[in-house]
Amino acid sequence: MEFFEYLEMAMIVCFGVSWPFNVIKSYRARTAKGKSLLFLLLILCGYVAGIISKLLNRSYMADLSSKWYVLFFYVLNFIMVFADFCLYFRNRKLDKDAEAKE
Repeated sequence: MEFFEYLEMAMIVCFGVSWPFNVIKSYRARTAKGKSLLFLLLILCGYVAGIISKLLNRSYMADLSSKWYVLFFYVLNFIMVFADFCLYFRNRKLDKDAEAKE
């Protein structure tokens, strides 16, 4: 494995460990205040670009059996961000409901 692959793996693992904490925080907070929809959309687009780049990379796909974990973590991270994206809309609805009660 080349050095740049270790760096990519470190980035994906760090993000992968961070996103579940963010999703839990969003779920418990029950508010969309302080959350940026644009930020979440940009992160989702970034993960889609990363996944597509892996799928289109012939060298990577030729070694997929030994490097499957990289694509796995891209997809897993995408799922985590998408969960946070969905929670944003749930929390925004909760915010509107709370405002309507006031």
